[in-house]
Amino acid sequence: MTSKLTPSIEEAIEETIPTRRAFLKKSAMAVAAASAAGALAACRTEEPKAVAAGGAAAHDGGHAAAVTLAGAPAAMSLDAKRKAADEMDAMHEKGVKAFPAPTAGKGNQLLKPRVENGVKVFELTATELQWETEPGKKVLAWAYNEQVPGPQIRVTEGDRVRVIIRNELSESTAIHFHGVLTPNDQDGVPFITQPPVKPGESWTYEFIAKNAGSHMYHSHHNAAKQVGLGLLGAFIIEPKKPRPIERNVALDYVMILNDGMHGFTINGKGFPATEPLVVKKGQKVRIRYMNEGMMIHPMHLHGMPMTVIDKDGYPQPMPWMCDTLNIAPGERWDVIVEADNPGVWAFHCHILTHAESAHGMFGMVTALIVEDGKKNA
Repeated sequence: MTSKLTPSIEEAIEETIPTRRAFLKKSAMAVAAASAAGALAACRTEEPKAVAAGGAAAHDGGHAAAVTLAGAPAAMSLDAKRKAADEMDAMHEKGVKAFPAPTAGKGNQLLKPRVENGVKVFELTATELQWETEPGKKVLAWAYNEQVPGPQIRVTEGDRVRVIIRNELSESTAIHFHGVLTPNDQDGVPFITQPPVKPGESWTYEFIAKNAGSHMYHSHHNAAKQVGLGLLGAFIIEPKKPRPIERNVALDYVMILNDGMHGFTINGKGFPATEPLVVKKGQKVRIRYMNEGMMIHPMHLHGMPMTVIDKDGYPQPMPWMCDTLNIAPGERWDVIVEADNPGVWAFHCHILTHAESAHGMFGMVTALIVEDGKKNA
């Protein structure tokens, strides 16, 4: 949410802040000034503003709510308050009732390889296209095989893997296999381990899938732009011998988080176009969180705890439980959820400006739906 403050406070915030101490001091002064003025807030909408860090844009799908100093809610009549509340509630209800809203295109689809002399071969083509993130909202995307996120690649520990990238973009690119242990010359970083793959060219990567776990692949060339536009995907190496806690999973769900040019998205979509996770009571769910964005995203599940089993593909010494798990940029976390509590449970980023505004829920919101078999019988 953004705030329209008094001119003196706006000027203070717009100044260059050289230190954290100065930032905290000015923030405290701003709060004191606002309190002394006795300013009370009423909501209105504003266009999303640019985020200073990295020059990226702050997106909330046009749901940003600004605060104005004009008008004191205490002076409103009860009828006026109810009317304003009804209008806001109607927007919230409309979004929830639309979920899951249909949109064109679906990312993160499993890519089946062809096998050549025992080598699993995956082909990726990078192109520019229009991608629908929410109903009626289309954005420019750079995508692998016309998907955002790109196709999901799954192999087994010990497999020899070959990935061929064809570049049909207007810039050079490359692929880095994030978290995958590869030979140095297969690491995919232009001018360090290889030349950039120029428009119209192709490049082949080949390695043995050594380390089991949840990994990623993405561009490592002009990456803030290219990954933000959609050049990313999941690269999962299944273990030869799964641990007991990994077995008997009814749903193995990859949840890729991003906060680039498309706004706050889960698997390339923003609420209400996100996809719910649906299981029956008593089943076990594995969720593989992957943060391809530039911000942290504490993912919060209502109704049931998550048992954390892996970080960055490496088993935790002892699984531990939580209901909110912070996913930093580049991190992968694997959790197990025992779906023992029937109902529709909200599931969202708990940085609330990534998930909800005066206009309702948006962005990084989905739901875990636990169906009660007895009721559905």
